[in-house]
Amino acid sequence: MTTPRTLTITIDPDWKTVLRTAGHKAAIGLATGQPQGETLNFETPAVFFAYLNGRRWLLLRDLLGQGTVGVRELARKVGRDVKGVHTDTQILVDIGLLEKDAKGALRCPYDRIHIDMVMQAAA
Repeated sequence: MTTPRTLTITIDPDWKTVLRTAGHKAAIGLATGQPQGETLNFETPAVFFAYLNGRRWLLLRDLLGQGTVGVRELARKVGRDVKGVHTDTQILVDIGLLEKDAKGALRCPYDRIHIDMVMQAAA
């Protein structure tokens, strides 16, 4: 049985701390043999929303837990043109939210995606 994969998306301008924390979690995972989750960080909300706009969010949602799906099939499923779906899914592949197989079919490798956004008053 495959261990479920969880991705946590964070928004934190202090990418060095995010990277250190991810490294620490990876070390714990190696030592214990237990997955500690994976993290994808964006430095600002603007960058997050530039990559994960509404159209891409819906594609990601439709691929989560669905196995492998071709671009044309996905485009039919979501009622969009193939070129637009291809462009959007390529961006999601580039940032690691989707994977492509040798034939170009897509899949979301995660079973769960958690988004951790915090807004607070300026100091």
